Amino acid sequence: MQEKRPDPFGALTTTDLPEGPTSFYRIEKLEEEAVISSLDRLPFSIRILLENALRHAGGGYVSEDHVLAVGEWSPEKSGTDVPFMPTRVVLQDFTGVPAVVDLAAMRDGLKALGGDPQRINPVVPADLVIDHSVQVDHFGFADAFRLNVEREFERNRERYTLLRWAAEAFTNFSVVPPGTGIVHQVNLEYLASVVHRREHDGTWLAYPDTVVGTDSHTTMINGLGVVGWGVGGIEAEAVVLGQPYYMLLPEVVGVKLIGTLPEGATATDLVLRVTEILREHGVVGSFVEYYGAGLSNLSLPDKATLANMSPEYGATIGFFPVDQSTLNYLRGTGRSEEMVQRIDRISKELGLFRTDETPDPSYTSDLALDLSTVEPSLAGPRRPQDRIRMEDMRAQFKRDLTGLVPAGFTLPDGASEPEQWEGESRIGGQEQTTAVAEIGAPSRAFMVETDEGDYEIGDGTVVIASITSCTNTSNPSVMVGAGLLAKRAVERGLDIKPWVKTAMAPGSGVVTDYLSESGLLPYLEALRFHVVGYGCMTCIGNSGPLPEKIQEAVEQEGLVVASVLSGNRNFEARIHPLVRANYLASPVLVVAYALAGRVDIDLYNEPLGRDQEGRPVFLADIWPSQEEVRDTVANALKPEMFTKRYSSVTTGDENWQALPLPEEGALYEWDEVSTYICRPPFFDDMKLEVPPGNDIQGARVLALLGHSVTTDHISPAGAIPKSEPA
Repeated sequence: MQEKRPDPFGALTTTDLPEGPTSFYRIEKLEEEAVISSLDRLPFSIRILLENALRHAGGGYVSEDHVLAVGEWSPEKSGTDVPFMPTRVVLQDFTGVPAVVDLAAMRDGLKALGGDPQRINPVVPADLVIDHSVQVDHFGFADAFRLNVEREFERNRERYTLLRWAAEAFTNFSVVPPGTGIVHQVNLEYLASVVHRREHDGTWLAYPDTVVGTDSHTTMINGLGVVGWGVGGIEAEAVVLGQPYYMLLPEVVGVKLIGTLPEGATATDLVLRVTEILREHGVVGSFVEYYGAGLSNLSLPDKATLANMSPEYGATIGFFPVDQSTLNYLRGTGRSEEMVQRIDRISKELGLFRTDETPDPSYTSDLALDLSTVEPSLAGPRRPQDRIRMEDMRAQFKRDLTGLVPAGFTLPDGASEPEQWEGESRIGGQEQTTAVAEIGAPSRAFMVETDEGDYEIGDGTVVIASITSCTNTSNPSVMVGAGLLAKRAVERGLDIKPWVKTAMAPGSGVVTDYLSESGLLPYLEALRFHVVGYGCMTCIGNSGPLPEKIQEAVEQEGLVVASVLSGNRNFEARIHPLVRANYLASPVLVVAYALAGRVDIDLYNEPLGRDQEGRPVFLADIWPSQEEVRDTVANALKPEMFTKRYSSVTTGDENWQALPLPEEGALYEWDEVSTYICRPPFFDDMKLEVPPGNDIQGARVLALLGHSVTTDHISPAGAIPKSEPA
């Protein structure tokens, strides 16, 4: 006989969906029974935590008191300790490997006790995407992607062999092989279901998709209406094994958006502005939830960009409720119509669907931002919250330069003072005599002799320009914008400066598909923005080596050279150990600064270069309009691109298929001489009886760190030079 599901509040009900009869827990029942005072006053993100507690109440970890505690959340009442039961876990290949190693060791331990090792599997579904290992070793030519992937497999064969075994050995566990995409973009475009429909004890249940991940930017999925964030490896492993994630009910900061983005501004500019104001407001340890009519003027990829950078503005999540743009996006990415109708119906039944008429929830504190005030911007040179208006870049670099010069080197007298550009400019639409971008030479400039020619580099020279990171490559508007700007630049005869290391690393192959369909990819490639890989790459410091002659000049002269990237972090030594000034920007501006070759330039008033007739070409001359971007995206992006790409998402290429599998598939074959993947000793001599736990006594703080100290300061994410301590 089927066991009845726990339902202490009588909230379980059933509805008919296109997929069949489906049960769900009505959180509105708590309001009807006066268990909570008002559902509308609760932030949407708290409502999802409430449904999570309600659904698990009476099941072992979650009590009725936990449900009451979440339901009683208010701006004045937070901080209660509650168990949270995520429905999924996402992993990447750096932080996910230890979890796989532990599961493999558990199988060994169970077999030693005489049990069946195949009983050890994830309890909660887990997906691991391999995206953190590929580097930009090759760039600027058509075969760069293939060569980078081959080098990636050479470097990581042992880890990848483990992960391929895990993909075959475990149930409830999938692996997305190298060369496919970035975990957060794959999650957004494919893995996330927003509302699950799963069978539990013979009952088909629908409930909100929730997730934890072993990467801080797991928050990107908040843009799709999914509550989720990054956690430590031990915490993620506990969730994989069916344990709760214990948390304090957070304060929730509301960010009200009004208006619409002006011409020339992008979602990247918006997220840099939001990061600036939320860092100033202070949201560490809090949920951030966006609300207001302005949400209807953002596309879902715009929202995902804002959600992605939650760690940079300090929040646990940056949440957007489900609305019509969510449903449009799901259809546009090839999700089934049955799934979309399920999300529509269940979200509305649970009070999780937002419209412009939805009453504003209560928040611990709130801020407002008029989207029409957003301006083209960058952030840097070493913190994401340090936003710089594009028109201020030249002067700001000069102000920052003194603090960026490496120890043992000095600037010429007076070089740290901002210089006034003495040439005339085109202002207010009037073209006048003007100096080219090279005017206002760097404070220190040195000649580099290469086989391709000789050129001068100095402080402010852009040596890395990278279209990178799921933060932006998940957003077709900024990717198409970069392609349109590249097209116009090529048509005007402009080219990338020869000292710039270029790269384009999309978060999924769909990006390449729609750039090809739109006819824009050849123009990006003409400017040496070839696809170098489908992974994190420059964003996490896998930018690869600089050309040898440039590296020598930078090291010998202590130059402050720059990178411009469409990533989410730019802390010291993260992007490249020799690049001391790093600026976050939209993909459109990445192409623009690669054309300019410098960051100490005013792109409003100084030209990028000159065309074939010697006439100055300004950024405004080649900048695409919002209408042109929208029309190009609409014509080029098709749902079939997603369904085709993701139909074989776990298959992998010939490199992946060639990795060996052990003869005894249930157990991993440990390499006893390996210095990387070793069998952990935790399960040696394991007994069936669990010994009593002991209190930890005499513990000491190993590190007490101040504000703005990041993991990159402790151990840089990128390459660590041989001459420096690890």
